[in-house]
Amino acid sequence: MSKRLLIVDDEPNLLRAVAACLRGEGYEVDTAHSGEEALVHIAQRLPDLIVSDIRMPRMDGYAFARHLRGNPRTDLIPIVFLTAKAESSERIAGIRSGVDAYLTKPFEPDELIAVIENILARVERTHAEIARLLGSKTRAPLSFVDEELTDAEQRIAVAVASGLSNKDIAAELRVSVRTVENHISHILSKKNFDNRVEIARYVLGRHT
Repeated sequence: MSKRLLIVDDEPNLLRAVAACLRGEGYEVDTAHSGEEALVHIAQRLPDLIVSDIRMPRMDGYAFARHLRGNPRTDLIPIVFLTAKAESSERIAGIRSGVDAYLTKPFEPDELIAVIENILARVERTHAEIARLLGSKTRAPLSFVDEELTDAEQRIAVAVASGLSNKDIAAELRVSVRTVENHISHILSKKNFDNRVEIARYVLGRHT
């Protein structure tokens, strides 16, 4: 399941370069030229991770990050600062504003990719662990019905709520991991959820 990234920078050439680099790695990439434009994108669809500059007109990167961290809907979105500001005081300010990583320009594509992969892998592990803990609270097998979802999607939603990883679900249902990812993507879209933790909470809330 392709991860959605949002790149925010007021320098068009750099914006295109970063976007092309990340699309080449298989990510779905949206771009914005300012913090205000980025907020419009986020209101329409939450990204899995944001890469943002600091020096931007009107709303700089610090204000943008603080705005996201102050909103319960966006406070857990990982943020990477990619900026020409290399002073230690700027790094400290970035950390205090709530960013997850701080890289300086000119950037090394391999470093940026490695940082993003590491953050997204950590988020995935966290979501899986939360879902596992939520699922472990139910003693009886989950009984769950949602007519909006197909039979396959309902079975996968139950498996997610039971704390199984995509690989475990694929093995249990004898399908490919890619098929599981596609079903989870459909569930997220149909229910307007942002991650598998919300799927788990929904299933457990409707458990009969």
